[in-house]
Amino acid sequence: MKTIKIWMYTLILIGFALVLTYSCKKETTTTPSLTPVINMYPLYPAIIFNSNLNYDSTKDIDGNVYKTIKIGTQTWMAENLKTTKYNDSTSIPEITNNATWNALTTGAYCWSNNDIKFKPIFGALYNWYTVNTGKLCPIGWHVSSETEWETLISFLGGDSLAGGKLKETGFSHWNSPNTGANNETGFTALPGGDRGIYGYFGSSGRWGEWWTSVSKIYWMWNDESRVFRYGGVFYTDGYSVRCVKDSI
Repeated sequence: MKTIKIWMYTLILIGFALVLTYSCKKETTTTPSLTPVINMYPLYPAIIFNSNLNYDSTKDIDGNVYKTIKIGTQTWMAENLKTTKYNDSTSIPEITNNATWNALTTGAYCWSNNDIKFKPIFGALYNWYTVNTGKLCPIGWHVSSETEWETLISFLGGDSLAGGKLKETGFSHWNSPNTGANNETGFTALPGGDRGIYGYFGSSGRWGEWWTSVSKIYWMWNDESRVFRYGGVFYTDGYSVRCVKDSI
């Protein structure tokens, strides 16, 4: 009888030890890792400005700071606009849904591919209703007009040469071959692509397109050194914006 009790106590102790061992192992395997989470997106390459030129700067109502450059008699932003507010502090709606974007009759913006990581490079894409308010650029600046684009192109030697003189160099943002790009003006045109009919994004890396104040766009692409014009746009299209400083 005594022997049986000893065995019983032994079995109980062994069972208790196994429970403790299992509990410790379970606790160890479920403890959260303290290793920092690594950002799944690498840093997007910075804009390549013309280091041989002297840039000035300006700020929008959101606090975004832009390089600016004087070309001939005009002073342009050397970056695409990225404000999320009108210059009267009214917020501009950010629309990500394709069907909603396509049905708009009021102002809106989005980031390229609906991804804010592109904001520092390509800025925002705005529909025509946003541009047409006349309140998109900072006070003292305005959305570039058709006349101002034509003056710029003429100053640079015409359509066939102007694009190369305006485009950012290299292939950090433009797809190869980025024909003719030397950015001698410091304008640093970037290929932000567009948001077209049905709300779909297109051609980031291949071309950049900019609204004018008369619902016409000027555009450049990676396979040409030209500047192109296009007037058959939809008001719901999303394009980049460059602001020009008001004349004194």
